[in-house]
Amino acid sequence: MANIGKEVDLLVNYPRTKRDPAARAAEKTEADRAIARQFGKDFFDGDRKHGYGGFNYNARFWTPVVPTFAKHFDLTANSSVLDVGCAKGFMMNDFSQNIPGITVRGLDVSEYAIQNGLEAMKPHMIVADARRLPFADKSFDVVISINTVHNLDRNDCAKALHEIERVAKRGSFITVDAYRTEEEKKRMYDWNLTAKTIMSVDDWVSFFKEVGYTGDYYWFIP
Repeated sequence: MANIGKEVDLLVNYPRTKRDPAARAAEKTEADRAIARQFGKDFFDGDRKHGYGGFNYNARFWTPVVPTFAKHFDLTANSSVLDVGCAKGFMMNDFSQNIPGITVRGLDVSEYAIQNGLEAMKPHMIVADARRLPFADKSFDVVISINTVHNLDRNDCAKALHEIERVAKRGSFITVDAYRTEEEKKRMYDWNLTAKTIMSVDDWVSFFKEVGYTGDYYWFIP
């Protein structure tokens, strides 16, 4: 088994929003989840029951997070970062704005997100699959993937982690849906819209070791 990285909350400065998992569970159906998992217009900019209900850029979200990443990974103008599951490029943009000169690239399975991404980031984003990253080994200093790999089933999640491991030169960081207690497990399943792989934090850690993921990680728990 591989030595995994650190459990570290690099999103500690990301603004928290109030969530009501019980209310969400009451109004969500499997049909809604099926629509959300297409990751199209309905998910990003459609009805709230299918996803974000309007996915728009706001500097207050990622700008305070960039310094945390920069310090943790010692990022400079000479660094390169890949965002796996970049959506419309919001995080990429704030890395670019706050670390001038840094190389940022992003990919997402959603053609809609890439086509409707931030104009400044469009040259740096592609439609691609996390299970087959279209980059050579060790292409990026750091690979980041926020709430993305858990949208794959367990076997494909393992493939995505292998790919992140392959293209990262110095380090990586992911967040995944998880729980520590039965109460958190219930909230997680009530809240979940797109994830196909949800595990306890202990099971995730065992999974990381099993598949050879050596990067850093943290949890999304509503």
